[in-house]
Amino acid sequence: MTNQPIQKIIFGSPGTGKSYMIKDKILPSLGINEKENPENVIKAVFHPEYTYGDFLGKLLPITKDKDVEYRFYEGHFLKALARAYKNILNVYDDKSNPKIDENGEVIKADNVVLVIDEINRGNSSAIFGSVFQLLDRENDGWSSYETTINGVMFDTLYKLIGGTSYKNSESEKYILAPYDKSGGVLLKTLNSKVKDILNFDLENKTIKIPPNLHIIATMNTSDNSIYHMDTAFKRRWEWEFIDVDEAHSKKIKEAGEGIAFQKPEEWESFIGKLNQFIKSNHNYIRGIEDKQIGKYFIKAYDDKISYAVLQSKLMFFIWDSVFNRDKKPLADLLGVSKDELVTFGDFALKVKTFIKAIQER
Repeated sequence: MTNQPIQKIIFGSPGTGKSYMIKDKILPSLGINEKENPENVIKAVFHPEYTYGDFLGKLLPITKDKDVEYRFYEGHFLKALARAYKNILNVYDDKSNPKIDENGEVIKADNVVLVIDEINRGNSSAIFGSVFQLLDRENDGWSSYETTINGVMFDTLYKLIGGTSYKNSESEKYILAPYDKSGGVLLKTLNSKVKDILNFDLENKTIKIPPNLHIIATMNTSDNSIYHMDTAFKRRWEWEFIDVDEAHSKKIKEAGEGIAFQKPEEWESFIGKLNQFIKSNHNYIRGIEDKQIGKYFIKAYDDKISYAVLQSKLMFFIWDSVFNRDKKPLADLLGVSKDELVTFGDFALKVKTFIKAIQER
């Protein structure tokens, strides 16, 4: 099982097996058996009418005996987040100590996957809303930042992870497994117990995405003009291209094997030369100011950056956002004709040639 959360958009032509890859390859790699534990797979389909309320949750009116009442319906993201939190709580005891299995190993929380089909058929930036900033992840898998959600949404999240509360003559008491043996505690007391485990602040109503919540989306390249995805949104994802030719897809994956940069200074030297290359081709680029690369564009793990990460993040950005109007500068850099650089797969296949060509400039 992977230690790093998957946050990926799988794209390619219709019928190339994007959904198959998720179901038969990615889910098993995360230890998820969808038939046995369907609650750990939450599925959403974006479309032009899909909204932030559908994604997180919204109040809807219902008629009951001629009276109108409002009920909160949790969205797909809130369901996935609650399930991931609940799975984490399941592997801790009432003293906030991780549970140990019979072999003396720490029990890991079950993974949860939020699957978003056709992510570009909805207005993704608007749908994600405040969740957008949670997509930045630290090396431990948790969101780099937190965000605040409204009271109704937060109360629903608390109930979804199994929490309850009641009022007595003195105060309101809160109950949440595994801290439910005392008959309830004050909110401040419960918050002190779960905050370090869940990064879930009951008092300030803030949330973070945990490392056991993976978000995987699909996109058909034939539909990529339905809704524009802004650069800031796109760069928070890994991108994996599925070629119509399975053998070509395999070659792309093989090209991404290995470590490209062993030290931070190697990466910083490279992006300095890359930015020079980008600026030298400014005539091909619209809005040169936001098309250059900062050193935090990719987060290194143990100071290392792999070719696979460069393919899925850097090269996709170069292909889709920097030289999206004309691929001639890339073709010239790689020493190939534009006819040999038709799809992103053609470019990703040449990851090592691309890195070397920039380094030798």
